[in-house]
Amino acid sequence: MASMLDGLKRLLGGSPPAPQQDWDEVAPWAERREFGFRSVPGEGFVVDGRLGSKPWRLEWGPSQRPYILGQELRLRSELGLSPDLQLVVMNRSLQEQMEKTVFDQYVEGVQTRIDNQTPPEMRWLVMFPKLPGSAVPELRERFVAHASINEWLQSWLQGPLTEALAAQRVDAAAPVVLMIGRGRLMLRTALAAPEIVPMERWLRLFETAIREAQRVGSEVTASLTPHTGDGPWSASALPDSDRLK
Repeated sequence: MASMLDGLKRLLGGSPPAPQQDWDEVAPWAERREFGFRSVPGEGFVVDGRLGSKPWRLEWGPSQRPYILGQELRLRSELGLSPDLQLVVMNRSLQEQMEKTVFDQYVEGVQTRIDNQTPPEMRWLVMFPKLPGSAVPELRERFVAHASINEWLQSWLQGPLTEALAAQRVDAAAPVVLMIGRGRLMLRTALAAPEIVPMERWLRLFETAIREAQRVGSEVTASLTPHTGDGPWSASALPDSDRLK
């Protein structure tokens, strides 16, 4: 029986072999910025930094998601937010691809349940309500957002974070995912080569997301009630690949 991941891989045409890349410029860049740098032989590298008291990690290497072909840029930070908070912001073309996969695999009856191998960002598209486009009109042409607590999501997207997302000039079809789950903030996007300029651009966006998450975490009260999914769509722990190592 075909899995949801197999369906998404078929939809996107499969994943080509990861190209051999030269990242000699990354280590000096990290040193200038006082970041930690570690090469992962044959795959990519890891960069560690901090924004104030919050550490973050940047990884570049083979994709860990079926919706990103080739090489992937990942950014993650443990923010200590409520475990009830689960949200995802992604570009509209990726959302449409994922929804087609959900329909083909589940609504058509090929599968009857989602297992823990299904990326949480895909599950959340079905589990949680979508933020109305009118709430963030600057983003509605390019991005969609779903959350367990829409008030939190809307507050997070107000101001600097929306401006930073709107300023990202990338191909509309390029996958971009910004998500919070289990207290952790993550960003994923395709990046064929580890060029400094796009990495810095994504890092600036990520740091804006950290600052805004800290702001909302201190402003939004704990009385907000999360939306919960039912049955096979219920939330579960993030995969091990989504944990900082």
